[in-house]
Amino acid sequence: MIKFTKMHGLGNDYVYIDCINQDIYNEQNLAKFISNRNFGVGSDGLILIKESNVADFRMQMFNSDGTEAEMCGNGIRCIGKFIYEKGLSKKNILKIETLAGIKKLILNIKNEKVESVKVDMGEPILESKNIPVKGAKCFKSKDNISFYKLTLPVDKDIKELTCVSMGNPHAVEYVSDVNTIEIEKIGKTIESDSHFPSRVNVEFIEIIDDENIKMRVWERGTGETLACGTGACASAVSSFLNGYTKRNVTVELLGGKLEIEWNKENNHVYMTGPAITVFDGNLYINCDLKEEM
Repeated sequence: MIKFTKMHGLGNDYVYIDCINQDIYNEQNLAKFISNRNFGVGSDGLILIKESNVADFRMQMFNSDGTEAEMCGNGIRCIGKFIYEKGLSKKNILKIETLAGIKKLILNIKNEKVESVKVDMGEPILESKNIPVKGAKCFKSKDNISFYKLTLPVDKDIKELTCVSMGNPHAVEYVSDVNTIEIEKIGKTIESDSHFPSRVNVEFIEIIDDENIKMRVWERGTGETLACGTGACASAVSSFLNGYTKRNVTVELLGGKLEIEWNKENNHVYMTGPAITVFDGNLYINCDLKEEM
């Protein structure tokens, strides 16, 4: 039996497991099994809370296809709520170890419940080799910041993609209307294109004004999701670099809104948004997770 909690940040839902007080095995196959919306719990992936030698806790994340990912912005907000409300820590500021580095969480607590979380996402990564992306050209923002764009033919069309990493790679395209894009066809093609050695998350952005943008996202290893925290951060950075917006923007996703700030003083990106508990449960596995699912 595995105790778990289903949570979401703006509809970007994951199954969370406390791996400090219980043991699990074969995380990749468990992620595929538990994420299945017909035969499992149903989620965009699996997030494990573990002990850390360098931070308060460690986050390990798997996409719904079983691949491990560096980081999830919506997911890490929910980790803060999980840790506080499950009594693993009563700190209102937490440091979480991820494959994308240590992230600081500031919990907004009311009546012993975490209502929202502000996350210091660190500095955006703009160097092409570190994103990583191949064949991209260097551009300069109005503030003389170097960043990279990739021109990519997709289905008889030419896509101009601004490439940013927030610990995981993102490619941002600007469109006139996010509601009319063929996101599955385009997103799937760009995700696995050979110019992206680690595959890539794809964001489609509609500019509303210099403080508001709309976004849809195709997440690598998962498909379209209702929200993506790192994608919202990457899109805010990209929008400023391209001269479309200010450093502070509201990102409207299918699941709701995130507030993103790219601080000029320390170059860090801050994301603020909700974290919601859906339900707790016990998983009784009737199959061998050592076998491929």
